[in-house]
Amino acid sequence: MAVSAVRPQALVFDLNETLLDLAPLRQAVNKAFDNPGGFRQWFGLLLQHAQTATLTGNYFNFSTIADAALEMAATMLEARPPSAEQRHELLHQFAHLPAHPDVAAGLGQLQTAGFRLFTLTNSAPTMMRQQLATAGIAEYFEQALSVDAGRLYKPHPDAYHYAAKLAGVEPAQTLMVAAHGWDVAGALAAGLQAAFIARPGQPLYPLAPLPAYQAPTITDLARQLLG
Repeated sequence: MAVSAVRPQALVFDLNETLLDLAPLRQAVNKAFDNPGGFRQWFGLLLQHAQTATLTGNYFNFSTIADAALEMAATMLEARPPSAEQRHELLHQFAHLPAHPDVAAGLGQLQTAGFRLFTLTNSAPTMMRQQLATAGIAEYFEQALSVDAGRLYKPHPDAYHYAAKLAGVEPAQTLMVAAHGWDVAGALAAGLQAAFIARPGQPLYPLAPLPAYQAPTITDLARQLLG
């Protein structure tokens, strides 16, 4: 059952995959491992060990974990580990991803309608700024927020509460927009509203409540919120 929603006062967007297209990085990682499952293995390890950092209280920034996960993925795939130069290039590409085609138009519609827009990403601040600049979408956001400030990765509830606090609104007045089921589930558990952007291959977590909004693109979400 979907959680009913009041009009949100702040919209908080995840970056990776929600706004940014990971396809170029997926191709590059798969090529580095010579394996069509390379990206999926690596990205899963990255998310898993970000949660390990949170649960153990042994924090490393997202880029550091991403680098370590490349070596771990090589072991699990029984592949040659990427060289230091290859790892550097892959992380550089991670920081320079394009936006999905629908993103700028959707964000522009929401901004014009008076919604306050924020980011909340697991990416470290330096990477986040590079990602926003490369994608050409920094201008739409009142503030760009990284979990690095609180040293707790999403889906820890404090990460979502941090975003709501910085926006100056209550969690229930905050809408988290994400393309990952775990991120939607985390936001809902923290008392936020949530919107799921159904990027290809991304499912909702079936054991969590349904979000108030579901849309295939940011422009479709904008139509729902403005309707």
